[in-house]
Amino acid sequence: MRPPIDQTIRIGELVFDAQVAGPEDGEVVLLLHGFPQSSAIWRPQLEALAAGYRAVAFDQRGYSPGARPEGVENYRIDHLIDDALAVGGDAPFHVVGHDWGAAVAWHLAGRHPGRIRSLTALSVPHPIAFATALALPLADQRQRSTYIAFFRQTDVAEEALLAGGLAAMLTASGYPGDVDERVRAMSQPGALTAALNWYRAIDLNLLRGLGSISVPTMYVWSTGDIALGREGAEATGRHVDGAYRFHVLTAVSHWIPEEVPETLNRLLLEHLESQ
Repeated sequence: MRPPIDQTIRIGELVFDAQVAGPEDGEVVLLLHGFPQSSAIWRPQLEALAAGYRAVAFDQRGYSPGARPEGVENYRIDHLIDDALAVGGDAPFHVVGHDWGAAVAWHLAGRHPGRIRSLTALSVPHPIAFATALALPLADQRQRSTYIAFFRQTDVAEEALLAGGLAAMLTASGYPGDVDERVRAMSQPGALTAALNWYRAIDLNLLRGLGSISVPTMYVWSTGDIALGREGAEATGRHVDGAYRFHVLTAVSHWIPEEVPETLNRLLLEHLESQ
C-alpha cells in the first residue's frame, strides 16, 4: 500500500498543505480536521480509503501556513465552505469531518447537497441540534461549551493557551496524540490566533440556510466526549431526511480518529460502500 502523498493546493491567493492517497479516478473522499489539529489525524483513514477512493485531507484555513489570512472576517463559515468545495473538486464527493471539520461538513451537505455524495460527521452534531441542546435548561451542553466564550477573547486566550492551557486542555480531554507536537504547531507565528478565529467568527450564519440533510449521513458520537453531550447527539437524527446511521462509541474520548482508527475505518468503509 502506497503512503499518502504530500501536496499543495492553491485556491486563489491561499496555498493549502494536503495529503492525497488512492487512484486519481476514484470517488473523492474529503477529510476535514478540527481544532487544534491538522490533516495528519487522517493518516489511517487515507491508507484505508486508498484501495478504491481518492482520499484528500488538507490543513484547513489558518492551519496551513500559506493559507493564514489575518482578520476574523476571513474565518466565517462561508469561507470555510468555499475552501472545502474547491479542494473537493467539481464532481460530487464524499465528506468526512471531525470537530470543526464536522461543522463544515454539515454545512456542505445542507447547503450544497448536489455536490455531496455522502456525509460522515464525527463528534459534532447537526448545528441546529447543537444549538437546541445549548438552550435546554436541564442539558449540560452549556457547561460543556464554556470554553468557547474563553476562546473568543482576543489575546487573552492566546496568552493562556500558550502558557500551558492548551496542553492541559488536551490532556484533560483524553487526547491520545502527541500533546507537545500540537503545542509546537500552535505556537508558530499566527497559528493559534488563526485557529481561534474560527470560534471568533461564529455568528448567525452558522444556522442560517441550514435545514434538514438529504444526503446519506453517518454520525458518530462517543460517550467519553467532554465537549459534546448526549442531548445534541441524540437529536441529530431529527435533522436528517436521507438515509441515516448513528453510532455511539462507548468510553471513547472526543478524539475519535486517533483513539479508535480501526473502528472508524470499518464504519466509514461500510458507510461509503453502501451508497
